[in-house]
Amino acid sequence: MIAQERRRLVFEATEASGVVSVRDLAARFDVADITIVRDLQQLEQEGLVRRVRGGAISVRGASYEPPIKAREAQLLEEKRRIAARAAELVRDGDSLLLDVGTTTLEVARALRGRRNLTVVVSNLWAALELANQPAIQVIIVGGRLRTSELSMVGHLAESTLREFHVDKAFIGVGGISFEHGLTEFNYEEAGAKQAMLGRADRRIVVADHSKFDKVMLNAVAPLTAIETLITGSDVDEETVTQLRRLGVEVILA
Repeated sequence: MIAQERRRLVFEATEASGVVSVRDLAARFDVADITIVRDLQQLEQEGLVRRVRGGAISVRGASYEPPIKAREAQLLEEKRRIAARAAELVRDGDSLLLDVGTTTLEVARALRGRRNLTVVVSNLWAALELANQPAIQVIIVGGRLRTSELSMVGHLAESTLREFHVDKAFIGVGGISFEHGLTEFNYEEAGAKQAMLGRADRRIVVADHSKFDKVMLNAVAPLTAIETLITGSDVDEETVTQLRRLGVEVILA
Protein backbone atom coordinates (compact mmCIF):
# COMPACT_ATOMS: atom_id res chain seq x y z
CA MET A 1 0.00 0.00 0.00
CA ILE A 2 1.39 3.37 -0.98
CA ALA A 3 1.82 6.00 1.72
CA GLN A 4 -0.82 8.38 0.33
CA GLU A 5 -3.49 5.68 0.29
CA ARG A 6 -2.57 4.54 3.80
CA ARG A 7 -2.80 8.12 5.12
CA ARG A 8 -6.23 8.45 3.53
CA LEU A 9 -7.38 5.31 5.32
CA VAL A 10 -5.84 6.52 8.59
CA PHE A 11 -7.74 9.79 8.22
CA GLU A 12 -11.00 7.96 7.47
CA ALA A 13 -10.51 5.72 10.51
CA THR A 14 -9.98 8.80 12.69
CA GLU A 15 -13.09 10.44 11.25
CA ALA A 16 -15.19 7.33 11.81
CA SER A 17 -14.24 6.67 15.43
CA GLY A 18 -13.17 10.12 16.60
CA VAL A 19 -9.98 8.75 18.17
CA VAL A 20 -7.32 6.25 17.04
CA SER A 21 -4.20 4.73 18.57
CA VAL A 22 -0.84 4.29 16.90
CA ARG A 23 -0.64 0.68 18.08
CA ASP A 24 -4.04 -0.29 16.61
CA LEU A 25 -3.34 1.44 13.29
CA ALA A 26 0.10 -0.15 13.00
CA ALA A 27 -1.46 -3.59 13.51
CA ARG A 28 -4.26 -2.86 11.06
CA PHE A 29 -1.93 -1.79 8.26
CA ASP A 30 0.91 -4.16 9.20
CA VAL A 31 3.49 -1.40 9.48
CA ALA A 32 5.83 -0.14 12.18
CA ASP A 33 4.56 2.27 14.84
CA ILE A 34 6.91 4.98 13.54
CA THR A 35 5.27 4.77 10.10
CA ILE A 36 1.88 5.57 11.62
CA VAL A 37 3.42 8.36 13.70
CA ARG A 38 4.74 9.92 10.49
CA ASP A 39 1.34 9.54 8.82
CA LEU A 40 -0.33 11.30 11.75
CA GLN A 41 2.29 14.05 11.65
CA GLN A 42 1.53 14.66 7.98
CA LEU A 43 -2.22 14.64 8.56
CA GLU A 44 -1.82 17.09 11.44
CA GLN A 45 0.21 19.44 9.22
CA GLU A 46 -2.67 19.34 6.72
CA GLY A 47 -5.13 20.27 9.48
CA LEU A 48 -7.00 16.96 9.30
CA VAL A 49 -6.27 15.43 12.73
CA ARG A 50 -4.83 16.47 16.08
CA ARG A 51 -2.15 14.26 17.58
CA VAL A 52 -2.42 13.20 21.22
CA ARG A 53 -0.33 10.87 23.35
CA GLY A 54 -0.34 7.44 21.68
CA GLY A 55 -2.55 8.40 18.76
CA ALA A 56 -4.75 11.12 17.31
CA ILE A 57 -8.27 12.56 17.47
CA SER A 58 -10.53 14.05 14.83
CA VAL A 59 -10.61 17.83 14.70
CA ARG A 60 -13.61 17.91 12.42
CA GLY A 61 -16.83 19.08 13.97
CA ALA A 62 -19.95 19.96 12.02
CA SER A 63 -18.52 23.37 11.10
CA TYR A 64 -14.86 22.40 10.66
CA GLU A 65 -13.71 22.68 7.05
CA PRO A 66 -10.24 21.32 6.22
CA PRO A 67 -8.10 23.60 4.04
CA ILE A 68 -8.84 23.34 0.32
CA LYS A 69 -5.26 22.30 -0.45
CA ALA A 70 -5.58 19.40 2.00
CA ARG A 71 -8.94 18.36 0.53
CA GLU A 72 -7.78 18.64 -3.07
CA ALA A 73 -5.54 15.57 -2.84
CA GLN A 74 -8.14 13.38 -1.12
CA LEU A 75 -9.87 10.86 -3.40
CA LEU A 76 -8.43 12.76 -6.36
CA GLU A 77 -8.91 10.00 -8.93
CA GLU A 78 -12.53 9.57 -7.88
CA LYS A 79 -13.12 13.32 -8.18
CA ARG A 80 -11.61 13.30 -11.67
CA ARG A 81 -13.92 10.46 -12.71
CA ILE A 82 -16.89 12.38 -11.32
CA ALA A 83 -15.79 15.48 -13.21
CA ALA A 84 -15.46 13.54 -16.46
CA ARG A 85 -19.04 12.25 -16.10
CA ALA A 86 -20.22 15.77 -15.27
CA ALA A 87 -18.55 17.14 -18.41
CA GLU A 88 -20.42 14.54 -20.47
CA LEU A 89 -23.68 16.23 -19.45
CA VAL A 90 -22.53 19.58 -20.87
CA ARG A 91 -23.43 20.48 -24.43
CA ASP A 92 -21.79 23.16 -26.57
CA GLY A 93 -23.77 26.35 -26.08
CA ASP A 94 -24.77 25.56 -22.49
CA SER A 95 -24.80 28.10 -19.70
CA LEU A 96 -23.53 26.78 -16.37
CA LEU A 97 -23.22 27.69 -12.71
CA LEU A 98 -20.10 26.25 -11.10
CA ASP A 99 -19.93 26.10 -7.32
CA VAL A 100 -16.89 26.20 -5.05
CA GLY A 101 -15.15 22.99 -3.95
CA THR A 102 -12.48 20.51 -4.93
CA THR A 103 -14.79 18.32 -7.03
CA THR A 104 -16.27 21.31 -8.87
CA LEU A 105 -12.70 22.48 -9.47
CA GLU A 106 -12.10 19.20 -11.28
CA VAL A 107 -15.28 19.85 -13.29
CA ALA A 108 -13.78 23.18 -14.40
CA ARG A 109 -10.65 21.36 -15.53
CA ALA A 110 -12.74 18.79 -17.39
CA LEU A 111 -14.48 21.59 -19.34
CA ARG A 112 -11.26 22.88 -20.88
CA GLY A 113 -11.40 22.60 -24.65
CA ARG A 114 -15.19 22.86 -24.83
CA ARG A 115 -16.78 25.45 -27.09
CA ASN A 116 -19.37 28.18 -26.76
CA LEU A 117 -19.98 27.84 -23.04
CA THR A 118 -20.94 30.53 -20.56
CA VAL A 119 -19.76 29.59 -17.07
CA VAL A 120 -20.77 31.62 -14.03
CA VAL A 121 -18.36 30.89 -11.17
CA SER A 122 -18.42 31.80 -7.50
CA ASN A 123 -14.79 30.88 -6.92
CA LEU A 124 -11.53 32.18 -8.29
CA TRP A 125 -9.88 28.76 -8.55
CA ALA A 126 -12.36 27.70 -11.24
CA ALA A 127 -12.09 31.07 -12.98
CA LEU A 128 -8.32 30.67 -13.24
CA GLU A 129 -8.69 27.16 -14.65
CA LEU A 130 -10.93 28.48 -17.44
CA ALA A 131 -9.24 31.85 -17.96
CA ASN A 132 -7.23 30.80 -21.02
CA GLN A 133 -10.12 29.09 -22.80
CA PRO A 134 -11.13 31.46 -25.63
CA ALA A 135 -14.34 29.55 -26.43
CA ILE A 136 -15.62 29.75 -22.84
CA GLN A 137 -17.04 32.97 -21.46
CA VAL A 138 -16.35 33.17 -17.72
CA ILE A 139 -18.45 35.37 -15.45
CA ILE A 140 -17.20 35.84 -11.88
CA VAL A 141 -19.82 36.54 -9.24
CA GLY A 142 -19.11 39.55 -7.06
CA GLY A 143 -19.25 39.57 -3.29
CA ARG A 144 -17.06 39.22 -0.24
CA LEU A 145 -13.95 37.11 -0.84
CA ARG A 146 -13.73 34.14 1.48
CA THR A 147 -9.96 33.82 1.44
CA SER A 148 -9.71 30.24 2.71
CA GLU A 149 -11.63 28.99 -0.35
CA LEU A 150 -11.15 31.94 -2.75
CA SER A 151 -14.93 31.97 -3.08
CA MET A 152 -17.36 34.86 -3.34
CA VAL A 153 -20.01 34.87 -0.62
CA GLY A 154 -22.45 37.14 1.16
CA HIS A 155 -25.49 39.20 0.21
CA LEU A 156 -23.95 40.64 -2.96
CA ALA A 157 -22.90 37.20 -4.22
CA GLU A 158 -26.36 35.75 -3.59
CA SER A 159 -28.08 38.74 -5.23
CA THR A 160 -25.82 38.46 -8.28
CA LEU A 161 -26.45 34.73 -8.61
CA ARG A 162 -30.20 35.35 -8.64
CA GLU A 163 -29.75 37.56 -11.71
CA PHE A 164 -28.84 34.54 -13.85
CA HIS A 165 -30.82 31.65 -15.27
CA VAL A 166 -28.67 28.78 -16.56
CA ASP A 167 -29.06 25.37 -18.13
CA LYS A 168 -27.15 23.47 -15.48
CA ALA A 169 -25.69 24.07 -12.02
CA PHE A 170 -22.91 21.90 -10.63
CA ILE A 171 -23.04 22.04 -6.83
CA GLY A 172 -20.57 20.73 -4.25
CA VAL A 173 -21.61 19.96 -0.67
CA GLY A 174 -19.99 19.11 2.66
CA GLY A 175 -22.44 16.38 3.63
CA ILE A 176 -25.33 14.30 2.29
CA SER A 177 -27.89 12.47 4.42
CA PHE A 178 -31.46 11.29 3.94
CA GLU A 179 -32.65 12.97 7.13
CA HIS A 180 -30.94 16.34 6.70
CA GLY A 181 -30.41 16.50 2.93
CA LEU A 182 -27.54 18.58 1.56
CA THR A 183 -25.48 20.40 4.19
CA GLU A 184 -22.42 22.65 4.20
CA PHE A 185 -19.66 23.77 6.59
CA ASN A 186 -20.08 27.52 6.22
CA TYR A 187 -23.40 29.41 6.39
CA GLU A 188 -22.40 31.92 3.69
CA GLU A 189 -21.43 29.13 1.32
CA ALA A 190 -24.76 27.47 2.09
CA GLY A 191 -26.56 30.69 1.11
CA ALA A 192 -24.72 30.87 -2.21
CA LYS A 193 -25.58 27.25 -2.98
CA GLN A 194 -29.24 27.88 -2.22
CA ALA A 195 -29.21 30.79 -4.67
CA MET A 196 -27.62 28.58 -7.34
CA LEU A 197 -30.17 25.82 -6.87
CA GLY A 198 -32.94 28.29 -7.60
CA ARG A 199 -31.46 29.51 -10.88
CA ALA A 200 -30.81 26.37 -12.94
CA ASP A 201 -32.98 24.14 -15.12
CA ARG A 202 -30.99 21.10 -14.05
CA ARG A 203 -29.43 20.92 -10.60
CA ILE A 204 -26.50 18.50 -10.32
CA VAL A 205 -24.59 17.66 -7.15
CA VAL A 206 -21.04 16.37 -7.62
CA ALA A 207 -19.70 14.66 -4.49
CA ASP A 208 -17.32 11.82 -3.72
CA HIS A 209 -18.64 8.84 -1.77
CA SER A 210 -17.14 10.03 1.54
CA LYS A 211 -19.77 12.82 1.74
CA PHE A 212 -22.60 10.39 2.44
CA ASP A 213 -23.99 10.03 5.99
CA LYS A 214 -22.24 13.27 6.93
CA VAL A 215 -24.15 16.24 8.36
CA MET A 216 -22.49 19.65 8.43
CA LEU A 217 -23.60 22.69 10.41
CA ASN A 218 -25.64 24.51 7.75
CA ALA A 219 -28.62 23.19 5.78
CA VAL A 220 -28.62 23.78 2.03
CA ALA A 221 -31.62 21.90 0.63
CA PRO A 222 -33.48 18.58 0.77
CA LEU A 223 -32.34 15.85 -1.59
CA THR A 224 -35.51 16.33 -3.62
CA ALA A 225 -34.25 19.79 -4.65
CA ILE A 226 -31.83 18.23 -7.14
CA GLU A 227 -32.33 16.19 -10.31
CA THR A 228 -28.95 14.46 -10.55
CA LEU A 229 -26.16 13.31 -8.24
CA ILE A 230 -22.80 12.17 -9.59
CA THR A 231 -20.66 10.22 -7.14
CA GLY A 232 -18.04 7.49 -6.94
CA SER A 233 -18.82 3.83 -7.52
CA ASP A 234 -17.82 2.99 -3.93
CA VAL A 235 -21.08 4.42 -2.61
CA ASP A 236 -23.34 1.91 -0.83
CA GLU A 237 -25.87 0.19 -3.12
CA GLU A 238 -28.73 0.75 -0.69
CA THR A 239 -27.95 4.48 -0.69
CA VAL A 240 -28.21 4.54 -4.48
CA THR A 241 -31.52 2.67 -4.35
CA GLN A 242 -32.99 5.10 -1.82
CA LEU A 243 -31.87 8.12 -3.84
CA ARG A 244 -33.50 6.75 -6.96
CA ARG A 245 -36.72 6.14 -5.03
CA LEU A 246 -36.69 9.86 -4.21
CA GLY A 247 -36.52 10.61 -7.93
CA VAL A 248 -32.83 11.58 -7.96
CA GLU A 249 -30.86 10.36 -10.96
CA VAL A 250 -27.64 8.76 -9.69
CA ILE A 251 -24.61 8.56 -11.98
CA LEU A 252 -21.71 6.44 -10.73
CA ALA A 253 -18.16 7.28 -11.75
